[in-house]
Amino acid sequence: MPIRPAITTDHAFILGLAERFTEFPLPATRTRAMLDTGIRRDLQRQLGERPDTSFPYVLEEDDGTRAGFLHLQLVEDFFTGGRNCHVSDLAVAPGHEGRGHARRMLAFAEAFAREHGCERMTLAVFPGNARARALYESEGWQYELLRMAKPL
Repeated sequence: MPIRPAITTDHAFILGLAERFTEFPLPATRTRAMLDTGIRRDLQRQLGERPDTSFPYVLEEDDGTRAGFLHLQLVEDFFTGGRNCHVSDLAVAPGHEGRGHARRMLAFAEAFAREHGCERMTLAVFPGNARARALYESEGWQYELLRMAKPL
């Protein structure tokens, strides 16, 4: 399964995956519409502006069918000042789940991070996304920080 840099003709596919990021129980402080809007806005900005620290990829099946999206960002570690690779977005397209695509994209992300001299990888996951949390934990990810919110 090739993983290749995203190109302009992939944008509709990528934006079409936005709802995958909210297909689980959400925190009481956020609505699905709020999250979907924010996710789409960020994806459109990242894909349109292409900052030099942003690396969007598409995973394809062997027949060329798009099956997944991975967005990596090179960021500065708050505590050490070193370079981290942040897995900003990872989604498998409907109908392509259960084939190891998410694991494949995580392995790709780890190789990318090592090639770019990163000291660690980071990601954020909603508490209600049990499937993703189980995957990350099985791949050796650990909780470092819990973010809390209080609506005003």
